[in-house]
Amino acid sequence: MAPSWTAGAWTLFAALGLISCCSFGWCEPSRTSSLTPGGSRQEQGPSSLERVKRGWVWNQFFVVEEYTGTEPLYVGKIHTDSDEGEGNIKYTISGEGAGSIFIIDELTGDIHATERLDREEKASYTLRAQARDRLSNDPLEPESEFVIKVQDINDSEPKFLEGPYIGSVAELSPIGTAVMNVTASDADDPTYGSSARVVYSVLDGEKFFTVDRKTGTIMTAVADLDRETQDRYELVVKATDMAGQMGGLSGSTTVTIVITDVNDNPPRFPQKMYHFSVSEGVAVGTPVGRVIATDADMGENTDMSYLIKEGGDLFKVTTDVETQEAVVSIKKPLDFETKRTHSVVVEAVNKHVDPRFEDLVSFRDQTIVQVSVSDIDEPPIFQPAEGAIMEVQEDAKVGALVGIVTARDPDGKNKPVRFSIDRTTDQEMIFHIDPDSGAITLGKILDRETAGWHNITVKAVEADNHTMASHSAVSIRILDVNDNPPELATPYEASVCEDAKPGQLIHTISVVDRDEPQSGHRFYFTLAPEASSNRHFTLWDVKDNTAGIWTQRSGFNRHEQNVYFLPILVVDSGPPSLSSTGTLTIHVCGCDTGESYCRSCTINNIIITVTFCIILVLLILTLKRHRKGQRMAEDEEDMRDNVIKYNDEGGGEQDTQAYDMSALRNLYDFPEAKSCDSGPDIRSLPQWIQANRVGGGAEGPAAAAADFSLFKGYIRKKVEQADADLSVPPYDSFQTYAFEGTSSPALSLSSIHTLSTTSEQDFSYLSDWGPRFRQLAGYYAPGNLEEEGS
Repeated sequence: MAPSWTAGAWTLFAALGLISCCSFGWCEPSRTSSLTPGGSRQEQGPSSLERVKRGWVWNQFFVVEEYTGTEPLYVGKIHTDSDEGEGNIKYTISGEGAGSIFIIDELTGDIHATERLDREEKASYTLRAQARDRLSNDPLEPESEFVIKVQDINDSEPKFLEGPYIGSVAELSPIGTAVMNVTASDADDPTYGSSARVVYSVLDGEKFFTVDRKTGTIMTAVADLDRETQDRYELVVKATDMAGQMGGLSGSTTVTIVITDVNDNPPRFPQKMYHFSVSEGVAVGTPVGRVIATDADMGENTDMSYLIKEGGDLFKVTTDVETQEAVVSIKKPLDFETKRTHSVVVEAVNKHVDPRFEDLVSFRDQTIVQVSVSDIDEPPIFQPAEGAIMEVQEDAKVGALVGIVTARDPDGKNKPVRFSIDRTTDQEMIFHIDPDSGAITLGKILDRETAGWHNITVKAVEADNHTMASHSAVSIRILDVNDNPPELATPYEASVCEDAKPGQLIHTISVVDRDEPQSGHRFYFTLAPEASSNRHFTLWDVKDNTAGIWTQRSGFNRHEQNVYFLPILVVDSGPPSLSSTGTLTIHVCGCDTGESYCRSCTINNIIITVTFCIILVLLILTLKRHRKGQRMAEDEEDMRDNVIKYNDEGGGEQDTQAYDMSALRNLYDFPEAKSCDSGPDIRSLPQWIQANRVGGGAEGPAAAAADFSLFKGYIRKKVEQADADLSVPPYDSFQTYAFEGTSSPALSLSSIHTLSTTSEQDFSYLSDWGPRFRQLAGYYAPGNLEEEGS
């Protein structure tokens, strides 16, 4: 297949497939090549005895843009080898512009352009060619894609798309300093000819600026650009295509170049002296006047700061950042009577100094500001000015002197001053003041416990001009005297059990006192004289401003007397010493009752019972640990039983939820008694236990006492064996007993000390606790049971 195309005055022929072969014969071994739809060339190796058919492959056509003829423009021709010229083949095209911009002759395959093309709008068109049988409409060849490219002519002039341009350059810049870049665009094809090759030149302003011919960079042409003389320049820059040759198209743009400022001018005061006047009574911080230094520069180069070189004791200067003015204001109060004229030297300094010009000129200037002080009538001045603090005893009499305030007229005439109290600060008129002397006296009796401080305001005015007034705060502290007796902190109530013993603490009392002596409170306690014949209770002064109430005898009987009233006398340390009498109500209760004021008795019983149960559980766990000690050492495992921590009050013997009651009900059923490897056999146990095991009965109190002594020895031996076992820490270390309190007469029942051979504790008092503790007393004080048995 050999396509051909025509473009303008040129006719081009191209062979898309080339095959060397003989007519109606086999091809010689040779290498052939063909163009693919993408335009790439495929190489084929030698192939003997192989005939290669000419391909149906298309590349591209060219057509010149801006064709102005009246007839359609011939583009090219498509053809297939199967076309023998008999008109049996129909050629069609599809794709971009097919049927509108481009038409094809179905018989010949000639393609024509029907419209004027513009490469700048569309540079190429992609179409597809198809050869079909005219009768059956079956495709004779695969559909082939080809491209029609629009060939460029120089029909577009360069354009500055971003213009007009505005650039800037600092004044006094050296020659050749780059200012900015301008760029012109040419819509013509940059790959074809010189239609899009652009060069630049300056049409107007070339005296001060030049432009790079190829890059479009604008640069300074002189070194003395001065913003203060001319701050902007207008340039006209031209761009020409065809590399500037004759016949090229051109375009131009306007470039505005702004000359930016550098700090090449110092500040200058227009005057060397300024005069201001101010009254002596103006407040500190009041502005006196404003001065300004001028600077020919602009922007931040005009920023300056001001400072006082002389006369800065009474005046200060600040800079108004908006106006760049120096604001001279008062630093300390002025006094006409002391000095009437002040001279202040103010200096202006540029904040941003350009190092290039720092040596050329001094970038600072000075001026003198004269301030005249005028006299005014001033109000009285209190001494001290910050106010006075006075003190007075709360028992001072009416008319007693509290203190004296002082004020004077600061003017030269020194007019008399009159004093008064602002009654809005003393509405109850507790204080009075002498209008001439300023002496403050009491108008009413004081009470420190009601108000410890009084804050009043004193007013001072000139005698002949009441508009000249000033005020001062006076704080009066009321000093305490001992005028309130101590009292019991609350209406105390206590309770005592019927079986209470002598020396038992039943309550602790404290007192309150509204006074606040400087040395602190110290109270003394004793029974009131009317209670001197009391034989039931005694009072002990703890010396820490509290006292304890103790029983003095035993054997209370609530049926004979269920309430005692104990009068207590409390005395403070004065001076003078004051006292008061309070009553402590003491209820007598039976420890088995549920009366609210007797709960302490019940709680004590519960604590003792729970403590005893814990001791027994610990003993049992100790024995079990001793038996399993060898196995634990071999397995190196911690096989300890769970130890229950009892850190609450519990419910006593009736509490079956906190621990296993079976351990208490089977108290003497020791498994160790059945084992021969953990200690003595059953014969070594107390005799009454042996009797129970073999069906025997009780043998009387004397025998029981003896059995208990044997039981104590048995338990002691077991505890010693457990303590000697170093394989595990003692279980007692896990228990916490914190229920007895620091003042408990029962002391500790810990198993650590109970069976100690060196213990000095005496548990004989357990026998006096009543029938509920009789068995416990037998464990800890067997001697009493022996006496009772005898």
